Amino acid sequence: MISRVNFAGWHRNRFVWVAVILLAVSAGTVVLVNRAGPKAEPADLQAQITARMRSTLEQADPGQHNHAGHNVQQAAATEKPAVICGVRVYGYEPSEATALADVQTVYGFHLCGVAEQKRPWDVAVKLAGPVIMDMSTEPPGIQVVEATAEVMFTDRVRQMLPPKYADLALKEALTESEMADQRRRYDAAAGL
Repeated sequence: MISRVNFAGWHRNRFVWVAVILLAVSAGTVVLVNRAGPKAEPADLQAQITARMRSTLEQADPGQHNHAGHNVQQAAATEKPAVICGVRVYGYEPSEATALADVQTVYGFHLCGVAEQKRPWDVAVKLAGPVIMDMSTEPPGIQVVEATAEVMFTDRVRQMLPPKYADLALKEALTESEMADQRRRYDAAAGL
């Protein structure tokens, strides 16, 4: 039989408190893991989108993202020079996408250098500016944002990009780490 003295003193038992603490820690861990789960995936998705954007631009013929009439000088050899790109993703649609296959459109910035042999970065042909990628096609479609004879660059950016990305495109380009990585890869591709 349980006496009132034993029942009333249950809270003084150290095993009961260990169980209470373990239960509280377990419940807190479950809540934190469930909260962190969905937020951890977009960072991974962002990295996947960045990699896909970079590889698409680097594999594309420079004419597909050519700017202002820059033409790559082809050497006597038939080998095409490598295109080395740095990219920055401003955003994507649908914004609630959780997998790369769900992403339809990517808005970002690209800076590519055509790595002709022994040609330093400072004199290399460069292709740069805001870019829109249609990820629903294979290969993804590339649309470069450029001024026209009738429309100034800033107005064209605002016409082609959603407002939240247009504001970024007019202020921000590559991060320092992305630029450093691009220069390292360019120098290797150009044989410098």
